[in-house]
Amino acid sequence: MQSRHFTNRSEPASLTDTVADTIRQQLINGQLRAGQRLSEAQLAQQLDISRNTLREVFRTLIKEGLLLHEPNRGVSVVVPSIADIIDIYRVRRLIECQALEKAWPLHPAHKRMRQAVEDATVALEARDWQRVGSANMAFHAAIVALSDSARLSAMFEDIAAELRLAFGMLDDPEYLHAPYVDYNARLLQMFVDGQTAAAARELEAYLVQSERMVLAVYARQVP
Repeated sequence: MQSRHFTNRSEPASLTDTVADTIRQQLINGQLRAGQRLSEAQLAQQLDISRNTLREVFRTLIKEGLLLHEPNRGVSVVVPSIADIIDIYRVRRLIECQALEKAWPLHPAHKRMRQAVEDATVALEARDWQRVGSANMAFHAAIVALSDSARLSAMFEDIAAELRLAFGMLDDPEYLHAPYVDYNARLLQMFVDGQTAAAARELEAYLVQSERMVLAVYARQVP
């Protein structure tokens, strides 16, 4: 798992950076799936960019470990391994629990946390598991935003993209996503009530449980 190179946010984003962010969001939102082959011609047309620009984007995302290039087979979305998942959760516990414990309960990012919980609740009622999963990713991105670190937020986008690819390979999205709507709501309430240390401990247990659940299902279904 490699993190992207951090660029100064005061500098305008290049077209390559902007398109790379677009593809990362497609991965995080479950629009691209692990192992999916990417048509250079089709994607360049869809994104309204030249093939040369798209190749630069591919090189960036390949370096980050989100895409894979194979000779004579082209570019495809990576398939995360069990070792990748273990590493992802290790990093998540380090970043998210610290961010939650140390933050001010009225930090502006709590509004993003609340919006993600509301979005997940609506999606849960509609049984739209892809949207539930996307709202869950948004909730955890908001937790990382509590740290006020653009570098950590950029790192988390890469992690979230890999994790969503793993989720997409599993056959039971309801089993994976449904329990965490209530968990997220409880974490949010603890946080805004000022129980930041308790919320961090709850999040630690939450992430351990999530990791075990994903690994158990993944081990049964992925060769």
